[in-house]
Amino acid sequence: MTDKARVLETSGDTLKWVVVTVLVVTGIYGNSYFADLSWLYRLLALLGLSAIAVLVAAKTVRGQAFIALGIEAKTEIRKVVWPTREETTQTTIIVVIAVLVLALVLYALDSSLSWLLKALLGI
Repeated sequence: MTDKARVLETSGDTLKWVVVTVLVVTGIYGNSYFADLSWLYRLLALLGLSAIAVLVAAKTVRGQAFIALGIEAKTEIRKVVWPTREETTQTTIIVVIAVLVLALVLYALDSSLSWLLKALLGI
């Protein structure tokens, strides 16, 4: 990509991000300004403004990169080998047992140190 094309792309993106910012600020201000209207109308207006803002943001370089990232993440999630119900149950039981054993060890250590401290201080 040439420098001139990069500058045009950047300035076009800047304008798009300004439009997105104006839409978001308009939505926030409009929601508080029209607080006396029904929440349903305000929600519909916010959803409409949000949809337009997302569409404009998606046309920027960063927006397209974000969409590509989402598509790649979806592809990677399909490659994940999820554990079976049995593996999940066994792992959960192991974790619960480990937590209980550690809790007992910490309780014993706390009790021992408390007893030792009381004996040393003569309380």
